[in-house]
Amino acid sequence: MTYFLAFAGFAILIILHEAGHFAAAKAVGMRVERFSLFFGKPLVSVRRGETEYGIGPIPLGGYVKITGMNPREELAPEIAHRAYYRQPVWKRIVVISAGPAVNVAIAFLLLWGLLLVNGQGISTTRVDAEGLLQPAARYLQPGDRIVSVDGVSNGLEAITSQVRSHRCAGTLVDGCVATTPAHVVVVRGGRRLAFDIRPRYVAKPTPEQRKNHIKITPAMRLGIQFAPGTRDLGPAPAASLSVTTMWDVTTATVTRIAKLFHAKDRKQLSGTVGAYEVTRESFAFSLSYALGVLALISLSLAIINLFPFLPLDGGHIFWALAEKVRGRAIPFSVMEGASVVGFALVILLFVVGLSNDIDRLQHGGFNVR
Repeated sequence: MTYFLAFAGFAILIILHEAGHFAAAKAVGMRVERFSLFFGKPLVSVRRGETEYGIGPIPLGGYVKITGMNPREELAPEIAHRAYYRQPVWKRIVVISAGPAVNVAIAFLLLWGLLLVNGQGISTTRVDAEGLLQPAARYLQPGDRIVSVDGVSNGLEAITSQVRSHRCAGTLVDGCVATTPAHVVVVRGGRRLAFDIRPRYVAKPTPEQRKNHIKITPAMRLGIQFAPGTRDLGPAPAASLSVTTMWDVTTATVTRIAKLFHAKDRKQLSGTVGAYEVTRESFAFSLSYALGVLALISLSLAIINLFPFLPLDGGHIFWALAEKVRGRAIPFSVMEGASVVGFALVILLFVVGLSNDIDRLQHGGFNVR
């Protein structure tokens, strides 16, 4: 079932992206010849009016074929005036921008809806049952609220920093015990309790963490994990946080692609296979998590499509603006030459993403939690 849900999620994103182009083209009077989900010769198709609707055999995207996307195309007089390159620049920009705009809108609406329903995830100082290890497991219980450590009570970050300030005698080695105990004050069932717990230096993940491919930072630890919490949000705060999240994802995506030739950043890229597998695993984890992943995938689809290289949407927008600035049409031969860069970028992103996806699948998967 998760395979089908992930496939359906991707198909919906593609359909809505292309529906944006389609609706905008129809609205400004362009002639749409075909609306296709996936590439290749349609396996099934139906014609409604002047437009053929079909499903292709190659599930790597979709497209809307608008009459006159090639200026050299010979057109009958009765339809020539509706060709893409016969339209004003503003109409072309509206049509091309509509696809990414729909993806941005989808991302915002999904994130906004999830925040309204689920609230904002926040950190707490309550001990979680998962991850309660020694030495804390000897003293603390799930649900205990940490009030302070050594008198420090200025939030989770300050408490964690105080625990890490304790030191073992001599060189730090995995499992060594601090020479001084941490004075831990907790609230349990309305009662305030205090314990002296000696932190341990942890440099290696537990067997369970290794199984789930979870990496840790070597540090002094009490052996506790804090339970996550939520805070209810109204419509306006949820909208603001959605926009902030989208902006953070956008800057991170652009930065990562801009550093494509840096090995560390290149390893972080993922492709279609990875996005599909993460979505599938997310559906198995929870519906809310899966919808959040789809929101970020939709936003990433918009960002990548807006890069100013043909055949991406951003390339069409770039050359339309160049025509506006120049005051006359850009020779199609120039755009064809420039499109080589775009094709090379798309292929490079695909190859790097696919290579990273295969590597992750061979070394434990994507670890969706």
